[in-house]
Amino acid sequence: MIIGTARALPLLAAGLLLATAAHAGEAEHVRTSQAWIRLLPGDLPAGAYVTLENTGDQPATLRSASSTRYGSVMLHKSSSEGGVSRMAMVDNLVIPAHGKAELAPGGYHLMMSKANPPVQVGDAVKLTLHFADGSALDTDFVTRPANATDAGDTHSH
Repeated sequence: MIIGTARALPLLAAGLLLATAAHAGEAEHVRTSQAWIRLLPGDLPAGAYVTLENTGDQPATLRSASSTRYGSVMLHKSSSEGGVSRMAMVDNLVIPAHGKAELAPGGYHLMMSKANPPVQVGDAVKLTLHFADGSALDTDFVTRPANATDAGDTHSH
């Protein structure tokens, strides 16, 4: 019995290494830049925006995001049809291989609510981006006022 267990350990270790490598996958190839949050007054939900660049040979799929500062973070897409603006929750956003996807005002964004403690303009808020393969990427977002239209002076991470 001891000999059988001793032989199984290297195989088990190799299996765990492969599983760990698989979980590092998508997030490992995604670079973030221009990460910012539009802070709205009172308890109104905030919008988070970021440019995602995939340096990998396979598409990466953003499934969700989370934050210790916000109780709720959802992936949304804004659209406009016939002068009517709409916003809908979406299940994922694909970042093409060697391509970019943007979360920007008027398009895809992260809708965040239930800030605890309240977030102030100028705060850095860490969001964790979760990908379809189980990997995750922590990104610092800078909060900007409600009238901001872009990332301002934020830089690549």
